[in-house]
Amino acid sequence: MDFVKLKEVVSYRGNFFVIDDDISYKRCRVQLHRRGVVLRDVILGGEIKTKKQRLCKTNDFIVAEMDAKFGGYGVIPEELDGAIVSSHYYLYEVDTTQLDLAFLETIIDAGIIQDQIKAVGSTNYSRVSAKEVLEYEIPCPALARQQEISQLYAKYKTTVQVLSTELDHQTDLLQKLRQRLLQEAIEGKLTAGWRAAHPDVEPASELLERIQAEKERLIAERKIRKQKALPPINADEIPFDLPQGWEWAKMGDLGIVTRGKGPKYDETGKSLILNQKCVRWFHVDIQHAKKVSDSWFNSISKNFQTVKDDVLVNSTGEGTIGRAAIVDTNSQGFLFDSHLLRFQTSLNSFFVTLFVNSFHGQTQIDNLKGAKTTKQTELGVNNFSNLVICAPPLTEQKAIVAKVEKLLALCDQLESEIAQNQENAEKLLQAVLREAFSQPGA
Repeated sequence: MDFVKLKEVVSYRGNFFVIDDDISYKRCRVQLHRRGVVLRDVILGGEIKTKKQRLCKTNDFIVAEMDAKFGGYGVIPEELDGAIVSSHYYLYEVDTTQLDLAFLETIIDAGIIQDQIKAVGSTNYSRVSAKEVLEYEIPCPALARQQEISQLYAKYKTTVQVLSTELDHQTDLLQKLRQRLLQEAIEGKLTAGWRAAHPDVEPASELLERIQAEKERLIAERKIRKQKALPPINADEIPFDLPQGWEWAKMGDLGIVTRGKGPKYDETGKSLILNQKCVRWFHVDIQHAKKVSDSWFNSISKNFQTVKDDVLVNSTGEGTIGRAAIVDTNSQGFLFDSHLLRFQTSLNSFFVTLFVNSFHGQTQIDNLKGAKTTKQTELGVNNFSNLVICAPPLTEQKAIVAKVEKLLALCDQLESEIAQNQENAEKLLQAVLREAFSQPGA
């Protein structure tokens, strides 16, 4: 297949016009990742500071000067004819006697232009030039062949889009299945058969008494501070009936809740501190840990270092507040910052984590996190301590965890298969194009 430079099939239109303060104008927004051009807003000319603007025409090829490397380019749709853009966008008129517009959009989708973009400049201000764009090369067979290829591509793209929609639906169902599993786990439904086979296990009430006795011992030895008594559990805080041998309790009565330390960051330091980005669903990812001053790290009590089986919970963070994870051997021995809460308990850590991450736990957290700082919502030690949790007998907690781990592993496997199918669908489109471009007469 013959390749030509863009300058042979498009022409740069660099002229400007002066906008009228009394006229309303449509403004374009070029979406990243080659997702097309959409309406940004409609605005009165008097509200636009830069009076020299560029005028878009239907089927113009538009390139965002600073976002091209992120796929910021596309074709102006008919509904945006007459829209305006600033000097940070380049507009090119397409010679449709040589380049079919549907074929151009196929080339854009295929990433043929993307592979040639080498933006220059700093990280915060990298750009491409209008002349550089004209030097990009694209395949350019005869118009009839262009139309055949674009029609074939459109056919397969529609099929892939239907498949992708179905895979997205499956992903959504899988997420709902995960939540259903967690909910049935904390309600005791997953272990109904286990309870029938183990009728004589120690009830949770005895475990709670031991926890309380241990806390009183630590208080007497001045290893922890005596906490203010938590209010009793109200009837309206109990969402479902518990199996025999289970108990409702406040989180703060079942363990020790500690807020992390405000860090002193230092890129030259060798010590690391965990933050809210490290706390994923169920596990701690230390790759997001930040460096802190070694002297500051050493000045902080070792009581603020994570221990295996600690539960870490995000106390702030849009969309992540209340997310809980378990400290393992890879994440133990770290300090944790003031955006994290640590919960230490004699309960099974995985059971606590699955409760916090369950729909019921997250709903409670949404209702409890009412305390607000000047900048953001804060879950806080007191709010988390008042979270109402159901406590099964310790041996049943282990049985619940074993079942949930097995079922979540199956969910992870299904999710991996769905992701692979998504990737295969994208590869199919690329294969279709490669095949089309390699055909005789292309």
